[in-house]
Amino acid sequence: MGHSYRGRRALESVDTALPVGVTALLGPNGAGKSTLLGVLSGMLTPQRGRVELNGLDPVRDRRRYRESLGFLPQRFTAPGHLSVAEFVTVSAWWRRVPRAERKEAVRWALEATGLGERARSRVGQLSGGMVRRVGIAQALVNAPPVLLLDEPTVGLDPRQRNALRGVITELGRERTVLLSTHLTEDVAAVADRVVVLDEGRVSTESTLADLTGKADPTASDLDEVYERLLGVGQPA
Repeated sequence: MGHSYRGRRALESVDTALPVGVTALLGPNGAGKSTLLGVLSGMLTPQRGRVELNGLDPVRDRRRYRESLGFLPQRFTAPGHLSVAEFVTVSAWWRRVPRAERKEAVRWALEATGLGERARSRVGQLSGGMVRRVGIAQALVNAPPVLLLDEPTVGLDPRQRNALRGVITELGRERTVLLSTHLTEDVAAVADRVVVLDEGRVSTESTLADLTGKADPTASDLDEVYERLLGVGQPA
């Protein structure tokens, strides 16, 4: 699969499959991570090759494809005057959750993201970590089999980041989660697999254990491997 911008190839011959579990997407600036998430989410159309989700094509089966995944963009915002429950309910309506099932779907999404006790809180009154959780809840409310999360822990303090990592780990037990991040701490904490993009191509695709040679790798282990693979200091 490939995609270009004004003659510049952002993705070239990307061929990968995403199993159930958490897969981390790493790569330097300009590697094509955002473009790949855009294509997988259906926001961008691949110019070469194809994308498939359980037999669904993002162009031919546009509605059903989008209903089969949830997407948290890096710059997620929500109307501050709405309560958490109101916003996630609107998201459920937009994602075509049947009216009879909507209340339970919202309750489940809020509980899954640790927001059950904040259902009546206004979004504008929440901390950055809580707003990121709202973003995951809206992506999750229709129970999609695939979740795409772009920098879900960006801007969070260590406590908020640890709590959100727990949410992501739980979600990955039953569904496919693709996590784009530049934090190797996040990768070590939640990921089962790693896909490394370099200049629009998949340079490495492996489990964390195989990639590092360690059963329980740390962020430092991943940093060392990353330097060896791409010759740079830190993924971004």
